[in-house]
Amino acid sequence: MSWNQPPNGQPGMMQRPPMPGGPVSAPPMPGGHISAPPMPGQQPPRYPTFSHSVSGPMLRPPLPGQHPPALQPSDGKSIGPPPSNIAGGMKPPQNQNTFPPTSIGRFSSHPGTAPPPGTAPPLPSVSTQSRGDYSAQGPPISNGAPSGFPPMTRPPQSNAPISGSTELLPAPYHGKGIYSNTTHVGPPLNLTPTNSEPSSLNTSRVPSPIPNQHFDALEGQFRSGTPNSNLGTPPPGSPVPLSTPSPRGGPLRPNFPQASGSSNWAPPRGHPPSNLVSSANMAGLGNSNFPSTMAAQQPSSPALYQPAGQPQFPPVSRPPMLSSNAMAPGMPRAASAPTALGYPPGQGLPPHLNPAPGPGLPPSANTPPGPNLPPGPGVPPRPGLPPGPGAPPGVGYAAPPAPGLNHNTQNSIYGVNNQFSSMGLQNQVPLELRTFNLLQERNILTDSPVVPPVPNLPDHLKRNNCSPDIFRCTLSALPQSNSLLQKSRLPLGILIHPFKDLSHLPVIQSSVIVRCRACRTYINPFVSFIDQRRWRCNLCFRANELPDEFNFDPVTKSYGSPERRPEIKSATIEFIAPSEYMLRPPQPCVYLFLLDVSYTALQTGYLQSFCEVLAAEIDKLPGDSRTLIGFITYNSSVHFYNLSEELSTPQMHVVSDVDDVFLPLPDGLVANLQGSRALINQLLEQLPTFHQDEYYKDDGSALGAALQAAVKLLSASGGRVTVVQTSIPNTGPGKLQNREDPNQRASSKPANLQPATDFYKMLSLEAAGQQIAIDMFLLNTQYIDHASLGGAARHCGGCLYSYPGFHNMHNPAEVERFEADLKRYLNRKIGLEAVMRVRCTKGLAIHTFHGNFFVRSTDLLSLPNINPDAGFGMQVSIEDNLTDSPYAAFQAALLYTSSKGERRIRVHTLCLPVTTSLTDIINSVDQQAMIGLLAKMAVDRSINTAVSDAREALVNACVDALGAYGATLGNQQRMGAVPSPYSLRLLPLYVSAMLKHPSLRLGVSTKTDDRVHAMDDCKALPLSQLMLQLVPELYPVHILTDEGGILKEDIVIPQPPRLALNSGSIDRNGAFLLDTGTYLYLWVGSAISPTFCSQVFNRPDFSSLEDGLCDLPELENEMSERLRLFISHLTDRKPGSPPLIIVREDSRNRHVFIQYMIEDKTESSMSYYEFLQHIQKQQKS
Repeated sequence: MSWNQPPNGQPGMMQRPPMPGGPVSAPPMPGGHISAPPMPGQQPPRYPTFSHSVSGPMLRPPLPGQHPPALQPSDGKSIGPPPSNIAGGMKPPQNQNTFPPTSIGRFSSHPGTAPPPGTAPPLPSVSTQSRGDYSAQGPPISNGAPSGFPPMTRPPQSNAPISGSTELLPAPYHGKGIYSNTTHVGPPLNLTPTNSEPSSLNTSRVPSPIPNQHFDALEGQFRSGTPNSNLGTPPPGSPVPLSTPSPRGGPLRPNFPQASGSSNWAPPRGHPPSNLVSSANMAGLGNSNFPSTMAAQQPSSPALYQPAGQPQFPPVSRPPMLSSNAMAPGMPRAASAPTALGYPPGQGLPPHLNPAPGPGLPPSANTPPGPNLPPGPGVPPRPGLPPGPGAPPGVGYAAPPAPGLNHNTQNSIYGVNNQFSSMGLQNQVPLELRTFNLLQERNILTDSPVVPPVPNLPDHLKRNNCSPDIFRCTLSALPQSNSLLQKSRLPLGILIHPFKDLSHLPVIQSSVIVRCRACRTYINPFVSFIDQRRWRCNLCFRANELPDEFNFDPVTKSYGSPERRPEIKSATIEFIAPSEYMLRPPQPCVYLFLLDVSYTALQTGYLQSFCEVLAAEIDKLPGDSRTLIGFITYNSSVHFYNLSEELSTPQMHVVSDVDDVFLPLPDGLVANLQGSRALINQLLEQLPTFHQDEYYKDDGSALGAALQAAVKLLSASGGRVTVVQTSIPNTGPGKLQNREDPNQRASSKPANLQPATDFYKMLSLEAAGQQIAIDMFLLNTQYIDHASLGGAARHCGGCLYSYPGFHNMHNPAEVERFEADLKRYLNRKIGLEAVMRVRCTKGLAIHTFHGNFFVRSTDLLSLPNINPDAGFGMQVSIEDNLTDSPYAAFQAALLYTSSKGERRIRVHTLCLPVTTSLTDIINSVDQQAMIGLLAKMAVDRSINTAVSDAREALVNACVDALGAYGATLGNQQRMGAVPSPYSLRLLPLYVSAMLKHPSLRLGVSTKTDDRVHAMDDCKALPLSQLMLQLVPELYPVHILTDEGGILKEDIVIPQPPRLALNSGSIDRNGAFLLDTGTYLYLWVGSAISPTFCSQVFNRPDFSSLEDGLCDLPELENEMSERLRLFISHLTDRKPGSPPLIIVREDSRNRHVFIQYMIEDKTESSMSYYEFLQHIQKQQKS
């Protein structure tokens, strides 16, 4: 490229040699202009002469039949574009519905005050072991009301309504606790004026109100007396007290001097933050003090800013963009016309129409190839066609993110697209910076799995960061201020899977565990070392002394740099805690099984399956020589079994007074597993037939009394209670009645989502105080009131399993799933008497928790049992600007007792960059983590308000997120499109899927128990399992080859492509496998080849294939082996073993497969394309 003198002699015009096949206009240089070449058959327009030193707009030729605008010759002043009527703010629609304040989107917590403490039921007079802090007395802890949504200014949507929190109940923790499995901690935030920060006197954290109690070294445990130096006290003689009330009126904060950290992150030069227009007021899914209306501004062209040490993206020269309000003298207003996505028109000029190239010319940018022609370089292919040379993959073709891409550019998306489009290179923009028109790119799912975004950290920090399978944040780049978070319209929260099964976990046994003396953070890879003896905490920035033992490397058995320690090399690590972390001897593993033996239960045949699985897996139960086991059965009475070692056969004791149940024996009801093994085997053999006698044909179910007896029995030791229930409790305390009206299952206002009684909730809280977890297996054939019974497990760290329609003869798929889940349940590792605390960098605050737990103090989660299949979510707010460091961090510490009696601490640390760029924030969205958090918030609102409200708020969350991005684009790019960045391209699909999930769907017949169980899954499942339920994976399996397969133990496992979830992906000639996480469905088309039927099913053709098959025969041919290998591969990735269900195309049960085609339209829901049109309509309103 060179400077040439134009033919007319005017200086400053830049020209480049024509490309082969036709002329191409060159990109403008800074401060210069370039005129576009005339179109074929068109006379060159007469443009005035401009000097290259004068800034102005890009000039393009007029369209055919259009007169060029009359421009005045330049006299040193730049000519601006015509004025725009878009710069003014749009008045949002009014809505009378208001909701409590929030700090995350339209989902939020409504702060409040806990009710007076309740009174726990009296325990039997048995000698109990001291439980340390668990018996501490004190006043009730303040608790906020459940989470809700802030004001919503959008009018209710007719077809897209979302729900949010749990009511507060008296819930004593030994008479002094707070209740919640969705807990908002802290006082309410005051609503502040538009575009302002929250009041400095408000905070989401409060100090512990328990008088005369202090934390000891055990995570969050209280003991009376004076706190010791290990709990964050300053060195002796320090003139600064331990902590004083924060000037913000919130938590006790250390008074140690804070490190003055300097940040290399600066606001973009010449780029003042612009107000973004929103289609819906962010009073819905944003912070409570988010302005109700904002004016849209076209951001100016900022200078590219790169943090120090990061690879720089080369800037592209272009003329400065003028304000959309400016208008040059004599410049006519451009007529509205559609434009190609990502190719904005010049300032004040009509948009391009992208004419087809002439003969011998290459395809122009953004123009698809003609029929039967391959796409040219830089042009995306048509759906189903491979990409052309040098072009990004098109629909149906996956591509990894561009390596080395810097996400921290301060440029706006509009500026980047404009730069590339001015050179005709829009389609060569990296995926992370591309603008997607979702209306045109509807098949957005690719063959490869969705990869979470990688935080833009230096290499040494990126290598050591926590795995996204364990710890994820909705944003992989955190806003520096709360106002910037509000502009992004995005929810901020974290999802954690703290006890996940790991193949590699560093375990350290040391007499010294290095922690910050101020905030008690564990040393981690993201701290900084001042010298060999001091380190600076990355959460509170306090300087700490480093003990001499830390310089010893346990791997090499030598002294050296502290960076060699495992704590500095891994973000996930486990410590074997020393004696000061134990207040009493470690708890043994105690397993108590409560089995329903009512007449209805015996008819299902579950008892035979249960006893067979337990007898086969009993040796694999986690534990040691101290492990105890016991059994209780119940119908209208409660039956206890004496398993004392001196007996020769088990003895059954019956308690008929279920209204005042008691323990018939002082001991022997739970026995040592090894010592009483022979008696246990006898009992498991006799139980399936023992209650078959006519005398025991009792259809009563005294579940409440059996649970009361279980809590009394385990109150001295703690443990795990496993309940198998088949019918609604109808006898004794906690009895329930059928509340479901079958005619209202498709109602637009689902009812009975809340418990009918507080009995099971209060019993769960009492169990949590005694370190007892309750897990429930519900094998019901009729209504069982899952909403009420689930309260027994939700608040003590328990699990809920549901097997609707269970019958050992009529429903073999559910029997197979129950047995597989039971095996996993009995074999998986277990953590006893656990507590978990999540800490975060100063300026951040965690205010709302989601999952199954009990909140012991303001931010300490009590988990009597922790299991590898439990997930948790937390909402995060920004209270102070994050200016102390360019990075922020979250750290989760889980303290538990292992099944071998060891006290252990598992620590996970997640580090994220801090940015001042709105573009960086939008590009950093983890869309799977975002929908996972929104699902938890929506379920909370459904339970406490209405499902329709939750649906509406969920839709508004999607509209606002895409609207915030659209506000960074030019008006022409938004016209007739639903623009989305790469980071949000799947959000509408996920939201549409969530609206069709059993937890939130309306207009479809959904049993109340099924809906409530789906809500429990949204709250407590890890993200990976939840995503399979929302967006299952569909594969064609009628033609499996080794091409593209993965090699595992010298065996090639086929990897078929992933298909879109719509009926267009299925045809009559194929077979398709659908993986929903819970089930595997094999759809067989009616025109499937006889070869496939014979080689896979051992049947001659489709007509001979039985409906309802649940297994594949093991045949010795390639097709059968490949299919079974692929199914085994999918199963091995899951904690359980989902059953395979074969569905014929003409089966009466084909709806169980069709319901997962989430992109299709149904009688009560929109298709995915219609949902995109709905989003477009809402953005215009």
